[in-house]
Amino acid sequence: MTNTTDTPTGAPRAVLADDERLMRDQLRARLAEAWPELQIVAEAKNGAEAVELVEQHRPDVVFLDIRMPGMTGVDAAKQIAQMDVGDDGVLPEIVFITAYDQYAVEAFEQGATDYILKPAERDRLKLTVERIGKRLAAKRGAGDGDADAPAAPGGEPIQQLLHKLAASGGARPAYLKWIQATVGQAIQMIPVEDVLFFISDEKYTRVQTPQVEALIRKPIKELVDELDPERFWQIHRSTLVAVNAIAAVTRDFRGRQIVSVKGNPQKLEVSRSYTHLFKGM
Repeated sequence: MTNTTDTPTGAPRAVLADDERLMRDQLRARLAEAWPELQIVAEAKNGAEAVELVEQHRPDVVFLDIRMPGMTGVDAAKQIAQMDVGDDGVLPEIVFITAYDQYAVEAFEQGATDYILKPAERDRLKLTVERIGKRLAAKRGAGDGDADAPAAPGGEPIQQLLHKLAASGGARPAYLKWIQATVGQAIQMIPVEDVLFFISDEKYTRVQTPQVEALIRKPIKELVDELDPERFWQIHRSTLVAVNAIAAVTRDFRGRQIVSVKGNPQKLEVSRSYTHLFKGM
C-alpha cells in the first residue's frame, strides 16, 4: 500500500488498486498521458487496502482491478458505495480494470461505473477519461444533488448495478489470456494459448512455451482458478498441463502415469489424485 502527498489544490485525485505491479505501473503511465492533471494519491494491492485508502484520501476516482486476492474489486466497490459521503458530499467515481468478456462489459456500459480492459489501451483509456471528466464536472455543477446514490445516464444507482453484476454471474472473472512472466531480466506478456505447462516449486512457477521458459510468482493453486479447466488440466499438486500439448501418457517401471509433451522433452508425472483423468491407461 503506497501513499502520495502534495497534490495540487483542485486537481482530480485517484486511488489505483491492482495486485499486479506491472499493471499498476502501466496504468499509471497511461493515465499520465491521457489525464496529466490527475493525481494518483495512493495505490493498493488488494480490495481491502483499496477501501482503506479511499476512506483515508476521499479521492474523486477509484480504479479497481476486478480480480484481486481476498476482497474482489466488485466487493470493494460495494463497500465504497456504502461509505458516508465526504466533505464535498459525493462518492468517488468507480472505474473497473477488467479482463471480462463482452457480456460483463455491456453491463458496465449500462451502469454508473466505467471500465478499462487489460492491458490498458490508449484509445479506450482516453474515452474513459472523457466520461469520468464529464461526470466530475457535472457533480461540481450539481452542488446539492443526490450524492448518496450516483446514477448512470439511465438512472441506475451504482449499488444496484454492483448487486446485479454479482448476482447475475457478471462478476465471474474471465479466464486468463496473458501471463506476465520474467524472462531473463525482462518481463514479457505470454499468451496463455502458447503455454505447454506450468510447474511450481517453493517460490516460483515455471511457465513453458515451445520457445520460452519463464518464471512467475503465482502458485498453481491460484492458476487453477484463473485458467480454463477445459484447456488446462491439473495432473499434480505442482503441475498444470495444456490438454492440446499432451502427446502421450505412458507408465514407468513403477506404474506411475507419465505425460509426454509435444515439442518438449519434459516428462510430467501424474499424481495418484489425478489418475482418473487418463482412465484406461
